[in-house]
Amino acid sequence: MSSIVIAQGGGPTAVINQTLCGAIVAARRHDPSLRILGARHGVRGLTKGDLVDLNQLSEADLLRLAHTPNSGLGSTRDKPDADYCEKILAALQKVEARAFVYIGGNDTAGTLDILSRQSTGSCSFVHAPKTIDNDLMENDHVPGFISAAAFVAKAFVSVDLDFRAMTGIYVAIVMGRHAGFLSAAAAGWQRSADEAPHLIYSPEKPFSVAQFLDDVDAIYTRTGHCIVSMSEGVQDETGRPLAEVLAAGALEHDAHGNVQLSGGDLGIEIQRALKERFPKARTRVDTLGYLLRGYIGVIDETDAKEAFEAGAFAAQSAFTAGSGSVVLHYDGHRTTPRIVSLDQVAGRTRHMPDSFFAGSNAISPEGRRYFQRLLPKRPDIFTPFV
Repeated sequence: MSSIVIAQGGGPTAVINQTLCGAIVAARRHDPSLRILGARHGVRGLTKGDLVDLNQLSEADLLRLAHTPNSGLGSTRDKPDADYCEKILAALQKVEARAFVYIGGNDTAGTLDILSRQSTGSCSFVHAPKTIDNDLMENDHVPGFISAAAFVAKAFVSVDLDFRAMTGIYVAIVMGRHAGFLSAAAAGWQRSADEAPHLIYSPEKPFSVAQFLDDVDAIYTRTGHCIVSMSEGVQDETGRPLAEVLAAGALEHDAHGNVQLSGGDLGIEIQRALKERFPKARTRVDTLGYLLRGYIGVIDETDAKEAFEAGAFAAQSAFTAGSGSVVLHYDGHRTTPRIVSLDQVAGRTRHMPDSFFAGSNAISPEGRRYFQRLLPKRPDIFTPFV
């Protein structure tokens, strides 16, 4: 009996299970007799035959799964080489897979691109997008990003009110390895330059600790408080991640060769630098790490809907269009899924465009409009007296 195999790769998100359920529902509608198999922990589980029969899920269970954050099937960051790919293809052939839908980021798309090139069978390989980093090429935005961005925007409004009440300096280290969409989303609910974040630092612009301290000094001297959004992947003038520079080469790498960045390590160094420069100021550095990417308290409705539609479109495309990567296209009015070739997404990184920046540490009106379009409406709260 033929089957479709679905797996999840990379870091979890708040809506990745919506994509999984969308693929399940579409596969059921396409062929009720089709076996729908879920691979536990991505391609690692697939090669071990660690599969879940997703046909057994009731409508009630599907609904519960869809609204549950983080990867229900488990995930992996394994990077398949040629031998690994042969094992994956053999595992797919063993279960008579007509399609393999892999939900993940650009490294996941890269795995599928390799598999599609190496395969000699009739199985289709379709990438369903997800990442909180929003860094997949060909996408206006990516499922998972809006919910994480809403977490960040809400956090910065909240901390802005805190530091108006009790003045000082606050820095949040925000997830984002190569692209600064999430750290810039902190400005999504900003209504004026006096509101947080006062400074934004992303991987797209060179970062200098000395310049950072001068920037903070100027804001703090003028207003009595300064709120900063900083990507964990900020780079120095040579293009090296600051966290890597500060760790003097002691950081680990994952299977894809990515440096295992730690916002906590970066935060310790930033805290130390602030204390030296502003010894009498109230200073605080927090890391908005794993919590924001799958937080059950901030699951955006639009994000969930688009994630489900991306999964459904991925499964449909696997049966009708063959291999490819699903992307979210915005035509100026609405967002719809499309499919492009895998090599247009695989292993590539989308950065924030230059037009989103106003200088090296601020977001332009165009960039702010982008985030405002995606984020939910800001609550109508009272403007503080201070």
